[in-house]
Amino acid sequence: MAEAERIIGTPDIPEAAGDGPEQSGPDSEETAAAEQDGQRPGSEPDGAAEAEAEAGAEAGSAGKGKRKIAVLFAVAVVAYALDLISKMIVVAKLEHHEPIELVGEWLRLSAIRNAGAAFGFGEAFTIIFTCIAAAVIVVIARLARKLYSLPWAIALGLLLGGALGNLTDRLFRSPGVFEGAVVDFIAPKGFAVFNLADSAIVCGGILIVLLSFRGLDPDGTVHKD
Repeated sequence: MAEAERIIGTPDIPEAAGDGPEQSGPDSEETAAAEQDGQRPGSEPDGAAEAEAEAGAEAGSAGKGKRKIAVLFAVAVVAYALDLISKMIVVAKLEHHEPIELVGEWLRLSAIRNAGAAFGFGEAFTIIFTCIAAAVIVVIARLARKLYSLPWAIALGLLLGGALGNLTDRLFRSPGVFEGAVVDFIAPKGFAVFNLADSAIVCGGILIVLLSFRGLDPDGTVHKD
């Protein structure tokens, strides 16, 4: 028997699973190529990951910018509405009547029509001041596209609301379009008579000066001269 087995030969025994040679194919070739490039199979290239990160950052910045623009227009709407409503009440209830004393002689409500700029200056240049107010509105609208600072949004909103309030008077009140007289009614003692639109413009201007001194730009960056 031993001699017969030696002559015939021993049949091959299949190797255990996992001990055989690795199978070659397209998948194994891609895996080997990826390992040679220092990447794990199925992972995205570093360039794609960086592009996705940049896209996410840009989307986040755009979202913040939209929120600041929303704040700007919300402040402008509130300032404009308060000015418009107050002028309607003054024209209906106070014009052609005696002034109302709020704090004795120190602060009164007295309705007047002002053809000049804020606080009664420059009555001979009504049309020029109307054009300036319109230009301010256009400039603020252009700045809004690059707005990422909340304080700047509030400041520009005050300026926009005040400019719109007085521009409405210039366009729709007598004596005519672009020459209309602004309704003023807040009369401190020893000071010019003004309205809420003037107050919004002054507050917005002061805030812009303070932000400029601090080096804060409308896009949210801070610089030091």
